[in-house]
Amino acid sequence: MANSTVDADELPWDSRARGERARLELVLAWSLDESERLGEAAVVDRPLRLGRGEPEEGVPHARFRPWRPGPARSGHPLQSPRLSRDQLRLSPTPDGRLRVENVGRCPMRVHGAERLEAVVGPGDTLHLRNTLVLLVVRRTLLSPPGEAADFPFGGPDGLGLVGESEVAWRLRAELSFAARSAHHVLLLGPSGVGKELAARALHSLSSRAGRPLITRNAATLPEGLVDAELFGSARGYPHAGSPERPGLVGEADGSTLFLDEVGELPAALQAHLLRVLDRGGEYQRLGDARVRRADLRLVAATNRPVSALKHDFAARFPLRIELSGLEQRPEDIPLLAQAMLLRAREELARSGAASPIARFFGPDGRPRLHPDLVEALLHHRYSLHTRELHRLLWLAMSSSPGEFLGLSDALRAELTPAAPERGAEPPGREVIVAALAAAGGRPSLAAEALGLSSRFVLYRLMKKYGVAGGEEGSL
Repeated sequence: MANSTVDADELPWDSRARGERARLELVLAWSLDESERLGEAAVVDRPLRLGRGEPEEGVPHARFRPWRPGPARSGHPLQSPRLSRDQLRLSPTPDGRLRVENVGRCPMRVHGAERLEAVVGPGDTLHLRNTLVLLVVRRTLLSPPGEAADFPFGGPDGLGLVGESEVAWRLRAELSFAARSAHHVLLLGPSGVGKELAARALHSLSSRAGRPLITRNAATLPEGLVDAELFGSARGYPHAGSPERPGLVGEADGSTLFLDEVGELPAALQAHLLRVLDRGGEYQRLGDARVRRADLRLVAATNRPVSALKHDFAARFPLRIELSGLEQRPEDIPLLAQAMLLRAREELARSGAASPIARFFGPDGRPRLHPDLVEALLHHRYSLHTRELHRLLWLAMSSSPGEFLGLSDALRAELTPAAPERGAEPPGREVIVAALAAAGGRPSLAAEALGLSSRFVLYRLMKKYGVAGGEEGSL
C-alpha cells in the first residue's frame, strides 16, 4: 500500500477542520450613540473599512453583530453620525495583529496618544474621540452542546452569569455538562472570579435543584470542631441535654454541599471527608455508633493549585472547572460593568429613598460611562477580578460629579495598568514615510502623529529603515 499523508486540518477530531480558527475581532466596548450594541463584534480577517453606514464602493465595511453560539445573526455597520463613512482602514498583519489607518474626521487614540496609523493586537483599544472605544480580541467561538441562548445579548443569563466572550461560553458549557453528572466538582481560580456563582449554577442545573443548596466557607470551620460541624452530633453529646445536630453533611443529604476555600482546610481534616465522598457516602455523627449514609454532591472551591490539596482528597473530584480572571475575558468587562450598575440601581431603588445614582443613567435606562473610564477599566490589572470591578464602580459612583461615571482622581489612584500582551510595535517604514508626508516633512509633527515620545525616537527609526531626512526643518 502506498504511503500517504493526511494534513492535520483534515482530521475529523480537530476543531480546526470545521473552520473554527482563532480570529481577530473588534468588540464594541463603548459607544455614545449606539450603546444598545455594547459587546457586538466584527471579524477582521481581510482588509475592511470601518465607518458609518454601508460602503459606497470598494473595500467592504466591518459589520458588527452579536457573536454567540447558535444560529448566525446578521451583522450591520455602525451608524454613529460622528463617524465618517470611511473612518478606519483595517488590515490583518502576517504576525496576527491588525494595522489600523485613520482616514476619517474623528481623531483616533492608541496607547494614550493620537495616531494616524498603528499596529495593534489583542488587549489593545482604539478610542475614536467622543464616539467609540473598540477592543481588539482574538478568539475562536465554539458552539457548546445544547440549544441556542435564550437570554438578551450582553445581559445576565438565567443563572446570573454575564459574558459573551469565548471564556464565558466555555464556562457555561462546562457547568452544563458537570451539572448532569453525579460526580463531585472542584472549582479552581483566583479570588473574585465568581466561584460561588458557578457553584449555585451547578446546583440549579442539576437534578438536586429542588432541595436547598447548603453552603459553608471551609476557612471558618473551627479546627477542633470540624467533625461536629461536618457530620453533626447525637443527642446528649458532648453534654447531657445537648440537642441532636445533623451537621452540614446531614443537611445536604439529597442536595449539594458547597465548601468554599476548601484549600484552607488542613490536610488532616480533608482526610475526614474521604469516606463520605466515596460512593457509599458513609459517615458517623459524634457520639453515635450508627453508620449513616448521605447522598450528597460536594462542590468545593479553592484559589490554590490542586497540588496544594491532599492527593487522595483531590482524587475524589473527577470534574474540575477552571474559572478565568478578567484578563482572559476583557471583552466582558463593559458588559459586567453594565450589569453591576443596573443591579446597584435596583438595590438602591428597593431602599425607598431617592437614588443618588439616577443621574448616571440615560433616558434608555442604560448606565452612562465616560469613555476614559471604560478604557481604564479595560487596561487595569485586576487581582480580585469581578469583586474588584464591583468595588471600582462603586468608587466611580461616589466620586463622579457629573452625569457620566468618570475617571476621578480617587479612581485613578486605585488603577494599575496591566502589561500589554505584546509590547507596542514601533511604526514600520511605510507608516513613517506616510506620516512624514502628511506632516509636510516635519519630524516633530510626524512623531506626534505616530505617538512617539519625541522626534529623536523618529530619527532613530528613520535611520534604521533608511528613510531620507534630517533635523527639523531640513526635510
